[in-house]
Amino acid sequence: MAGIPHDHYEPKSGFEKWLDARLPIAGVLYSTLMIPTPKNLNWMWIWGIVLTFCLALQIITGIILVMHYVPHVDMAFDSVEHIMRDVNGGWAFRYLHANGASLFFIAVYIHIFRGLYYGSYKSPREITWIVGMLIYLAMMATGFLGYVLPWGQMSFWGATVITGLFGAIPGVGPIIQEWLLGGPAVDQATLNRFFSLHYLLPFVIVGLVVIHIWAFHTTGNNNPTGVEVRRKSKAEASKDTLPFWPYFVIKDLFALVLVLTIFAAIVGFMPNYLGHPDNYIEANALSTPAHIVPEWYYLPFYAILRAITFDVLFLDAKFLGVLAMFGAIFVMALAPWLDTSSTRSGRYRPMFKWWFWLLGIDFMVLMWCGARPAEGLVPLISLIGAIYWFAYFLVILPILGRIEKPLPTPETIEADFDAHYPPKSTESR
Repeated sequence: MAGIPHDHYEPKSGFEKWLDARLPIAGVLYSTLMIPTPKNLNWMWIWGIVLTFCLALQIITGIILVMHYVPHVDMAFDSVEHIMRDVNGGWAFRYLHANGASLFFIAVYIHIFRGLYYGSYKSPREITWIVGMLIYLAMMATGFLGYVLPWGQMSFWGATVITGLFGAIPGVGPIIQEWLLGGPAVDQATLNRFFSLHYLLPFVIVGLVVIHIWAFHTTGNNNPTGVEVRRKSKAEASKDTLPFWPYFVIKDLFALVLVLTIFAAIVGFMPNYLGHPDNYIEANALSTPAHIVPEWYYLPFYAILRAITFDVLFLDAKFLGVLAMFGAIFVMALAPWLDTSSTRSGRYRPMFKWWFWLLGIDFMVLMWCGARPAEGLVPLISLIGAIYWFAYFLVILPILGRIEKPLPTPETIEADFDAHYPPKSTESR
């Protein structure tokens, strides 16, 4: 698809012309900042800048923490305490890093569910969506690897449980598990591997983010109506769009300030609220915690993993649970091909809205189940939640696209914008 017609960078001074001929960095920055953006974007489109900030925050604070962290099973826990107690501002960097991960995942979950609601995964943005899901997987891997580094009780036993899942894969499972651990059990080799990969993966995420931004700059942003920007001429496109700078940059920065105000309050007054107290106890291979739980952002998929308590034919429950956990993420990636509706935005799909909001509730219920011991009604609720999660993507989305009667969509983005913000009359009063 051709890009949206817009002004291109024209170097003026001699130096600008010289630099542009050799390294057109100014042109790239200009095209990024001045990209035509649908002018009807709402506040659900502010999470991109929050995610960008979180990525930068995690890399900067991570580099500072690495200067004082010791990746050794006998010293890792004490080195974290040294950071907290003896390093100037160490407690702030540690809490910013730990809570920054939570903000990262809050923003990415809102970002994903916004994409699911407004159909941002549909043609021509399938590649953008797939790259986004790869970023999410890399975030999950990075978060898990980082959770192990403090070498507390929950770090140690979380690593033991999660790496043990790979051992459930028939045939090659034990080999993969031993390769991940660097030996038969969680030990020094495991910590070395996890530390190295935790430091590497954020830079992989940076590369994927660049591709992600490149992809949606090529196709153009989706918007709440799902209607595409008119591309026949620059004049037509300008009626549907505004330059990203200054309009959306200022809007995004304002939203970022509000988000960071809440974030700063959490870091300053309740920094351990989302953590687990057992992780302030040094790892002990001879003492298993009463209830092993991952970080909160893994809980929905952890609940799906534990929901499978039965064997099917020659496949045991543990392996089926692993398949279900990874399959729950995989079906999200398939959304562009599972959603058969010709209408992109959920705003104009009355039946879709009910099923979508039920999916959001299901996600929160699964999160609650993942945090609870697998006893009583929790396994049953988890199983029902897991069934609905897969049913939404594999059954409901394909069927809705064929039976649902969507509402009329606006003819243009300009028409939608004018409906919400009627142009002021030019007549004198």
